Amino acid sequence: MIEWLEKEKDFEQVKEKNNKFLILFFYADFSSAAKRSLSEIEQFSKQNKQVPIYIIDVVKITGIHNQFGVENIPTVLALQKGKVTKKIEGVESAKFYSYVFAGIHSARPRTGKNIVSHRVIVYVGPGCPACATAKAYLQRQGIRFREIDISRDQYAAERLARRSGQMAVPQIDIDGHLIVGFDQARIDTLLSI
Repeated sequence: MIEWLEKEKDFEQVKEKNNKFLILFFYADFSSAAKRSLSEIEQFSKQNKQVPIYIIDVVKITGIHNQFGVENIPTVLALQKGKVTKKIEGVESAKFYSYVFAGIHSARPRTGKNIVSHRVIVYVGPGCPACATAKAYLQRQGIRFREIDISRDQYAAERLARRSGQMAVPQIDIDGHLIVGFDQARIDTLLSI
């Protein structure tokens, strides 16, 4: 079930009505990525009608995304009992949303382990062999990640330098834990949590 929120005060009613679980999709019409992601969320909703999904246009409703620290559009949040349990930035497929939100398991079948969704961002730069190695390793492990080229995104570069104190690449953010360089052991440790 998908519903567009019209006013910020509607959100409080939505939280009370769906206090066990709900999904918030932060959208903006100016974002082509958000439009692609909306199509995938709609497809996911058709297959999972029992999952309550609320779309928030950040241009029309300006306060809710700040409340949850949403900085990128599109962003999808899962709330359980009012607390954020999952945060997905960028465009994902309907199949991915089904896996993460509806318990439909399809990733990494060879391990036989329960799959845990992680937020992974790989910061890269041009001509970086270690960046290619890190990305290839994550892909072989079946880990989805978002790639940010700091040579093309000055804001991301500055923010990254403030966080780590370094401009070296690759830097890998796994659920808020930053790894400078390709450190396979540390990556494996953070992905196993």
